[in-house]
Amino acid sequence: MVNDDGLSEEEIAFRDSVRAFVERRIAPNATRWDLGERYPRELFGEAASLGWLGIGFPEEAGGSGGGAALFALLCAELTRGSAAIALGLYVHSALASAAILHLGSAPQKARWLPDAIAGRRIGCWGYAEAGAGADISRVRTRARRDGDDYVLDGAKLYITNSPFADFMVVVAQTAPDRGLKGMSLFVVERDTPGVRVGTPFKKLGMGASEMAEIVFDGARVPAANRLGAEHFGFIEALKVLSLGRVASAAQGVGLARAALEEALRYCATRMQGDTAITSHQFVRFTLADMATRIEAAWRLTLRAARLVDAGSDYDCAASMAKLFATETCTHVCERALHLCGAQGYMRESAAQRFYRDCKVFEIGEGTSEIQRETIFRHLAR
Repeated sequence: MVNDDGLSEEEIAFRDSVRAFVERRIAPNATRWDLGERYPRELFGEAASLGWLGIGFPEEAGGSGGGAALFALLCAELTRGSAAIALGLYVHSALASAAILHLGSAPQKARWLPDAIAGRRIGCWGYAEAGAGADISRVRTRARRDGDDYVLDGAKLYITNSPFADFMVVVAQTAPDRGLKGMSLFVVERDTPGVRVGTPFKKLGMGASEMAEIVFDGARVPAANRLGAEHFGFIEALKVLSLGRVASAAQGVGLARAALEEALRYCATRMQGDTAITSHQFVRFTLADMATRIEAAWRLTLRAARLVDAGSDYDCAASMAKLFATETCTHVCERALHLCGAQGYMRESAAQRFYRDCKVFEIGEGTSEIQRETIFRHLAR
């Protein structure tokens, strides 16, 4: 559907291999998984066997190498099959595991990364709280030093993968009076006494992506589980967890592509009289506009990923990509549902799933408003 000029032969081969897996393994099951509201855990092992959980991780750590562009391709293709499946793999790999890679000591990496990259143990990213989303300074979970341990008290909300995660990378205040300069990161094992994971939430979309609250009630975590410097671990994480906005943009592109393809299939076979509804100019123009926006979104996404891989300043480019791609995704999914009419509105249809799934991409990894602020700051320099 979308021309992928600018990809190397290796990247094209990789894209095609992911696409084939998605067509065989994910797309045929996506609606069933969505309606069942349960993540198919076995996909972590399957993705690991293909080397996908190791993208961005050096070979000496058990990874597959590669960088942001390859990961963007993976996110886009997986999301074409199921946005919820792509989200679960992203959180495990690019957030939880990546934090250990970038901030962990050699013993910490040896302890957690092999199983994480092999898909044997699944991670989640414990940041968001009831009052702390975009406003990072409002994190209230506390980690109090007590001898060789830290004692954690507080709660994390809307944590993807938490209902089945084996470990959690948790953001907590170790010096509450210091704001951002008093926040540390900890790897917390699921079976730690004092850790309780709530019942999975019921959500508008992303049905197969499981999400719950995590409560810490006097949970003792060894000091050896702290990632990075005390009080500065979260600031360090913000500097190295660079894939968030680029991955979100790629997921927006992938879901928009799926919605466009669904609309094209329906419109080519939906008859009015003796002709398909594509005989109507409105339908043709709507599909053309959808394809054009997706193409532009992918160009912005790939450019941002290339800047990340080159070690260049990618901040503005990532925000532009995330803003345009996710808002394009919402527009395209709405138009696809409109074109698919009553059939698209049925719960078993792919079009309605795309429509329910799309909005979260404008919210996660920084809302559209935050992206616009970031872009303006660069314009005002």
